[in-house]
Amino acid sequence: MTKFGEGLELLRTKLLEMSSLVEMNILRSIRAVVDQDRVAANEVIENEGRINAIELEIDALAIELLALHQPMATSLRFIVAALKINTDLERMGDLALNIAKSALALIDTPAAPAVVDIPYIAGLVQTMVRKSIDSFVAQDPDLAREVVASDDAVDELRTACYKTLTACMADDRANIKPALSLLTVVRTLERLADHATNIAEDVVFYVQGIDVRHAKSATRQM
Repeated sequence: MTKFGEGLELLRTKLLEMSSLVEMNILRSIRAVVDQDRVAANEVIENEGRINAIELEIDALAIELLALHQPMATSLRFIVAALKINTDLERMGDLALNIAKSALALIDTPAAPAVVDIPYIAGLVQTMVRKSIDSFVAQDPDLAREVVASDDAVDELRTACYKTLTACMADDRANIKPALSLLTVVRTLERLADHATNIAEDVVFYVQGIDVRHAKSATRQM
């Protein structure tokens, strides 16, 4: 294998390591909310530093490959996609951290209102995250497109949860603090879905050379 090939393989390996850590933190943050698991929340907080460190390693490696080898075609698209996916993964790590902090707030708040189905929306988001990563590993644009198509369902759930929690706060002021924490969790889950969608779009670009960003909005305007 050439030095360039070794560099590409190392970049792929680092991205997989990053995605594994981020996915695990997302799972732990959701478990912290659903099961009121303080240990899981603290594990998310402790792992944040490692995610940030790998982000810097991936950026440095990708820039080195671009500078030294001036890649073209598929290799160039892979490196560009890797840089973008790396950014999305790091932001997903930040969002998992936010969920963990909200979980700690909910644990410390008595009688949090159980009026929204966090496990259900979390399950949809987790599926999107897993599929986006799998589509990258398998270089599967069809699986990536499934992720893009799933984003609307999460958006609709976010809107429904917002209305439910707003009504809950209006009914009883004692619900305001826990409901606000749940609103943060729901909004953060929706943002995780957005980043999973970004990754899926980057996979389509990397594999097929097709930019599918904004395709849905363009279709709606026709």
